[in-house]
Amino acid sequence: MLHGKTQPLVRQQALSLVSDLMQKDYREEAVRIHKFVRDEIRYTKDVRGVETLHTVPQLLQQRQGDCDDKTVLISALLESIGHRTKLVAIGYGKNYCHVYPEVNIRGEWIGMEATENWPFGKVPPNPTKRMEQEI
Repeated sequence: MLHGKTQPLVRQQALSLVSDLMQKDYREEAVRIHKFVRDEIRYTKDVRGVETLHTVPQLLQQRQGDCDDKTVLISALLESIGHRTKLVAIGYGKNYCHVYPEVNIRGEWIGMEATENWPFGKVPPNPTKRMEQEI
């Protein structure tokens, strides 16, 4: 699903984001990547009426995308440096309306909402529907 995680450009970006950290500081690696996507990739809605998907290299180049784009980008960056991730779709009524990633750090799944200016670990509260898929 995440073919972008094997792209040299993606791994290069992830490595540059974590290069000054202590070895095996896995939580801080995830924090850095979350912050990069949250703050440096602008949230932009899809084409009206069309689910618009981008490749991970496209996202790194255009630096814009919606919740699924940001989720795929965070996951690809983390997976490219060995982290386990999953995609979480949530809804507040009949349909799913939002997606965000989670990362596994030492056995704990931690959410990373990147479309809001929220800290690492904070996710949308009280969804009525939730579906997850490990990558």
